[in-house]
Amino acid sequence: MGGEKKTAKDMVEEEPLSPCSRLFNSSDFNCAIIVTMGCKVKGNPPAIIHGLKHTLANHPRFSSILDMKNGKKGKPRWVRTKVRVEEHVIVPDIDPNIKNSDQYLEDYISKLTTVPLDLSKPLWEIHVLCLKTSNAESIGILKIHHSLGDGMSLMSLFLACTRKTSDPEALPTVAIQKKQFGPSCYTGFFNKLWWLFVGLWFILRLVVNTLVDVLMFALTICFLRDTETPLLAKPGSELKPKMFVCRIISFDDVKLVKNAMNMTVNDVLLGVTQAGLSRYLTRRYDQEATPKSKELMRRIRLRSAIMINLRPNTGIEALADMMAKKSKCRWGNLFGYILLPFSLGLETDPLEYLRRAKVTVDRKKHSLEAVFSMAFFKLILKVLGLKASVVLVRRVIHSTTLSFSNVVGPKEEITFHGHPLSYIAPSVFGHPHALTLHFQSYENKVIISVTADTTVIPDPHKMCDDLVESLKLIKSSVLERGFYEMEV
Repeated sequence: MGGEKKTAKDMVEEEPLSPCSRLFNSSDFNCAIIVTMGCKVKGNPPAIIHGLKHTLANHPRFSSILDMKNGKKGKPRWVRTKVRVEEHVIVPDIDPNIKNSDQYLEDYISKLTTVPLDLSKPLWEIHVLCLKTSNAESIGILKIHHSLGDGMSLMSLFLACTRKTSDPEALPTVAIQKKQFGPSCYTGFFNKLWWLFVGLWFILRLVVNTLVDVLMFALTICFLRDTETPLLAKPGSELKPKMFVCRIISFDDVKLVKNAMNMTVNDVLLGVTQAGLSRYLTRRYDQEATPKSKELMRRIRLRSAIMINLRPNTGIEALADMMAKKSKCRWGNLFGYILLPFSLGLETDPLEYLRRAKVTVDRKKHSLEAVFSMAFFKLILKVLGLKASVVLVRRVIHSTTLSFSNVVGPKEEITFHGHPLSYIAPSVFGHPHALTLHFQSYENKVIISVTADTTVIPDPHKMCDDLVESLKLIKSSVLERGFYEMEV
């Protein structure tokens, strides 16, 4: 009855939306994540349904529906419900005589970006396509509303649903970057004095870089906009169908360049992206008869609004235990934004793209821009409400050109409920960018995903080709100079 008091159990079954989840559920910023899985065997929907019943369906967010009005003080809330996994697994009828299966897959995913998720059910679904493509025997497409979690948390949860192909009982192995600061030994007066100086210099750099970045962030909200280029989104771009295109490159090639240049994988991928976008823009300007010399292109302001996860990442083991034993662990959306500038221009030395990328990334590592942006948006949400917060986030994204991300994946082949995977290609849509670039490592591969609004970027396949060709040129330059080491 409506007059009955809620029991303690009922209270546990409800949870308010976090500020970031409320942002992703607004009508002007309705984002979802797509994960395309290439399978090495023919799709087996019953096996996937059985597996999901024991994994994903046990996760609190994936077994809750969104109630937008009936929460405490009328605020949105998550309400636990009984999940019928069969309703979330979609198996379309596909003509076995399709001539171009790769094109069919691209069209299918593009159509998915125009169909909203059903709010009467938990906000996720998986499409199983019995479709042989150039890189897989069948395809799985996982579609998840972004309000369920940030990208890193959702990728960790996905991996917690998989197992090593070589050991069906073992969870995947994901490389963890170890952070080091200073030597292991601090004995000796002069040694301590030196590291005191280094620490003070680090703090000074952190403060100065943060102040500059916060100022640039504020100017971007007010009026500072990226240069008008063929990549910049048009109004309403978030509502247009998106095309998803991917390429697979060798992770060994990336690591070869990384070791040769004494950089991180992220530095290399950013450098490759700068080189690829420079090639792409040069060709677009040539086609459109727009005079853009090398020096003029250098003056282009082109930035990425990058979402940074600020919550300590929940381990795969903890998530697997949560789904298997229904235990608790940290979860949710908690992120800030940083504005990452891209350096463009046709370079005679391909390695210059890497050097510029490293300088940019190293500087951003010594800044608290993401923390301040998160605190600022939470303050606006609390004081002025959701609409004002959405307006500010949209202004930041509208003023920048693209989304960019790089996620570390499993080091060995994994199996998703009986389906060994040949590749994993995640991306996102629903935000006001015409271009999203995502790099995903998996085994000895890196999967490049390009998500594009084709009214702005009509040829995303060529952009992928430019990115692949840029890595080849950079690798060739490293080999020609002979300063590389094989990674042990």
